[in-house]
Amino acid sequence: MIEKTSGGRFRARLKSGRQFVASRTFDTKREASDWLAREKAALDGGMDPRAGRRPVRTLLEEWLIIREFTVAAKTYRSDQALQRLVPTSMQAMQVGAVSEREIARSFETLIQRGLSERSVIRYRASLSTFFAWCVREKAVVRNPVTATKVPRSSEEPTEMRPWTEAELEATYDRWKARDPHLAEVLLVLGWTGMRWGEARAVLVEDVVDVPTPGLLVRRSQTEGGAVKATKGRRGRRVPVADRILPIVQRMAEGKEPTDLLITTGGGAQLHRNAVLRTVKWDQTAGGRRIHDLRHTAACLWLARGVDPGTVQAWMGHESIATTNRYLHFLGTSADQAGLDRLNDPSRGPTAKPDVPTEAADRLGRSTREALRGSPTGRGYAGGKRDGPTW
Repeated sequence: MIEKTSGGRFRARLKSGRQFVASRTFDTKREASDWLAREKAALDGGMDPRAGRRPVRTLLEEWLIIREFTVAAKTYRSDQALQRLVPTSMQAMQVGAVSEREIARSFETLIQRGLSERSVIRYRASLSTFFAWCVREKAVVRNPVTATKVPRSSEEPTEMRPWTEAELEATYDRWKARDPHLAEVLLVLGWTGMRWGEARAVLVEDVVDVPTPGLLVRRSQTEGGAVKATKGRRGRRVPVADRILPIVQRMAEGKEPTDLLITTGGGAQLHRNAVLRTVKWDQTAGGRRIHDLRHTAACLWLARGVDPGTVQAWMGHESIATTNRYLHFLGTSADQAGLDRLNDPSRGPTAKPDVPTEAADRLGRSTREALRGSPTGRGYAGGKRDGPTW
């Protein structure tokens, strides 16, 4: 039923039999009628409008309890981030009142807070899954995230800038002039592909010799944080090439198995800012980031002929698509073959045709004879052209 209030507005009341279900007040009777029609249709379809009045925060907690036991650990961690990333104002709203407008505003807020476009896309995926669950639970009629897109970031993506092997050696010499020990630390990172946090947490007992020299990367520690699993939450083995094998052996000398392997010259744990300041990174690294040492290792391995599947395992990539980024950066054998043809002087403008002259003459004679006998070749006898224009 719809009734007019003393203030001149219109209140729509929804009942199921004798039981009151919901009510809402509107400025016009048309709006009240439209709302009532939608709610009746939803009620007939099995959705209880009272469920749509529950706060987003409450339903989000219920959903996460279910997700913990039904999805992979990595997916669950992404879903858990909703409790931190969904704006407080949206979490306090009734789930049925969340519209595309609120969803779009949450995307804009996250981008303004400095989240990358890729992170916001992951947030959108988790949020859409949550509202799809609300639809299945008959709390809302439709998913408001489906029609809402993440705005494109105006910032240029950070490109990787790995060193070539020769450039790395030249940069190593510049670092060595300032601190020989830290120069060796950075060289090890450039040959093993370890992340900075992983290098800070590797232990002496992680150095292995059988069947080949390597390092077991099983933990990570950001500065100011506790020791935790690696980014992929899986340990991996990285190679220790002959170039850095003596360095790693010196780092392990005189230490207990549970001691940190890669430290400062005085045996203290590494700290990024102190290391960069000591080696004058802003003057010696050519505008690169310390994470580019990891990219350097992947490119160095691929350039040396290591197959992409092995590089994927050494880098700890979950997908080969991530490893393929380095192949695109380096170029492929097809690129090299094409460049060789472009640089071949025998294929220049003065180059002779690939078809032998005698064969070309025969081809020309047969073509002319075919033209004389064809309808379009009429009129060429005697040197006159009275046929169609070519």
